[in-house]
Amino acid sequence: MGKGAALHRGFQEATGIYVIVQDADLEVDPADFNQILVPLREGRAEVVFGSRFANGYKGLTPFWHYFINWCLTTLVNIVNGIKLTDEACCYKCFRREVIQAIPLTSQRFGFDPEIVAKVARRKLPYAEVPIRYNRRSFKEGKKIGWKDGFAAIWHIIRFGLLSRG
Repeated sequence: MGKGAALHRGFQEATGIYVIVQDADLEVDPADFNQILVPLREGRAEVVFGSRFANGYKGLTPFWHYFINWCLTTLVNIVNGIKLTDEACCYKCFRREVIQAIPLTSQRFGFDPEIVAKVARRKLPYAEVPIRYNRRSFKEGKKIGWKDGFAAIWHIIRFGLLSRG
């Protein structure tokens, strides 16, 4: 059923203190878990977003990919009144009770704009933490394409402007 459906199920089943979203392709390093947890453990945030670009663009990805990500993140920030540098980064970490209290509807990759919109709407304290990124190539199985960009715009508008849930 997709990424969103898998995450919904995982969130429902979670029993720990924190819940971290980690994509299976390992483009982001699980060694960053401790860094991601710091704002939660210190009580500065209830949600933490990872960012491949918090320290600026460093050639981690082709410039056109970075530029499109920047455009989408800027739209997310404007629509939701939030300030992120990498909305689409897979790393997202929550206090378990926080993520379990947020009703989610997106079954696929709309999860990212949906959760950002719902965190912003609830005015939950959040932090963004720089993470390491080891980009896969299309030859290695990366599947993102131009259609995904248009889908992202739709999800940003849907969850940021049209939905109030």
